[in-house]
Amino acid sequence: MKYRKLGKTGLMVSEIGFGTEWMERHNAQECREVILSCEEYGINILDCWMGNPVVRSAIGDAIEGRREKWYIQGHVGNVWENGQNTRTRDMEKCRIAFEEMLVRFKTDYIDIGMIHNVDEIADWEGILNGSFMAYMKELKESGKIHHIGLSTHNTEIARMAVEEGTVEMILFSINPAFDMLPPTDDIMQFFADEYDPELGGIDVQRAALYELCNERNVGITVMKGYAGGRLFDAGRSPFGVAMTPVQCLHYCLTRPAVASVLVGYDTPEHVKAAIQYETANEAEKEYASVLAGAPRHSYRGQCTYCGHCKPCPMNIDIALVNKYYDLAEIKGAPSDTLKDHYGSLSVKASACIGCQECESRCPFGVDIAQRMKKAEALFGE
Repeated sequence: MKYRKLGKTGLMVSEIGFGTEWMERHNAQECREVILSCEEYGINILDCWMGNPVVRSAIGDAIEGRREKWYIQGHVGNVWENGQNTRTRDMEKCRIAFEEMLVRFKTDYIDIGMIHNVDEIADWEGILNGSFMAYMKELKESGKIHHIGLSTHNTEIARMAVEEGTVEMILFSINPAFDMLPPTDDIMQFFADEYDPELGGIDVQRAALYELCNERNVGITVMKGYAGGRLFDAGRSPFGVAMTPVQCLHYCLTRPAVASVLVGYDTPEHVKAAIQYETANEAEKEYASVLAGAPRHSYRGQCTYCGHCKPCPMNIDIALVNKYYDLAEIKGAPSDTLKDHYGSLSVKASACIGCQECESRCPFGVDIAQRMKKAEALFGE
């Protein structure tokens, strides 16, 4: 495993990291197996944005006695309410959730305290000039967090944060498809068909952001490096060809200021697949031929299973329903295994009341209510 300095934090993090989101769908033993596999291969950074107390405890139990092996990105501003993850700027809720995170992770500090999911300029300005940033600084001064980070999908907000100077690193969505897309404060328009042909499809402002981070020594950890797995399928990729995990990882790791790509794993086998990057040759890493044909279409309207649609008033796991639906569409019909997985969901797509609250939070402009109807029709419930 190779290690890179995470900007001004000075932390030496593994270039392949661990995004723990999928651990919400696994029991404590399965979570432990994935974490032990990560440790075996030298992975030393994990991100946990979820407020789910069960998964937090599973992670805490799995790293108990080996806390020093891990750098933890723990998010402030996401809480567990009514059985779902909910973004909030309510400071009392944030304080309670943070203290609980320490207890469940069985630690007295978080390496990087992340300001969670800031995608609108008004939200960032409110955080910067209000009690939220004051709380983050308080946590750092007390030693409960060692560094302040920010998670965002919006290039403009990332730029503003880097230039302001308080934030020491950012968690940003990077992959060759997303890098074609321009920044906007209207997150519903974030993924539109606007490309700069002079850059071969790579948006100039995103390229400038990475250079700015490099100049200001603000490290980047990467989310959505695989674009929810869409880049692995020629039919769903904007490039018209399938990319490999190694190609996706290499693309991310060749952006300026990027220190680690936080990959979501379901199993130890998924860990092993990502780690193959460390021994891949240059021919296996090469992605230029894929980008040469970009773009064929944008990502607007396509779910990447990021979970920002939560919470759902009916407690539908929207991201998982969409994932099962997409997998069934790829195969032409739901397999018996997919039917079993879908059938095990406690709340099915048929429970959707069409309120579209989720759509107002979706950064990709997905027509979620319509997709729930399609999933209900496809799976029969």
